[in-house]
Amino acid sequence: MRELTGATKALLGEYRKAIDELIVVIQSVDDKSLSKVIDEKTSDPDCKSIQTVLSHVINSGYGYTVYIENSLGLNKTRPEKKLLSNVVEYSNQLNNMFEYCENFFRSNSDIKLEEHDNSKKIKVNWGQQYDVEQLMEHAIVHILRHRRQIEKFIKQINVH
Repeated sequence: MRELTGATKALLGEYRKAIDELIVVIQSVDDKSLSKVIDEKTSDPDCKSIQTVLSHVINSGYGYTVYIENSLGLNKTRPEKKLLSNVVEYSNQLNNMFEYCENFFRSNSDIKLEEHDNSKKIKVNWGQQYDVEQLMEHAIVHILRHRRQIEKFIKQINVH
């Protein structure tokens, strides 16, 4: 495997940082709070509890890498989404998800990050089209947005 350089190194460095920050936020969450439904009104099953949010984050993280792999002609499938029972398991799975992504980029260090031809961009299941760099930027912001959501959930739990 090759050493990461340039923009790829920067993107993965920020991805790692976002994941590490999320792991710090969830460290204090006990098993009961993890699965407690916080947002009873949402119609999004991925946003009801800290547990469902974390499972969604991990599943999506694998999904971003799989989208990139499949754009290169590989026929990959993301792992099934799983609800885990404690934050240690979630921390481990967040690290495994990142390692999967990092290993892909180390094995494909010459991958083209920017693509200006829309017909060659990666079409995702929510209808957007991204080049590799944009998809990785989305992956980073996805972690950040859900970290904020979890921080809000933790505040709500601690108020009650």
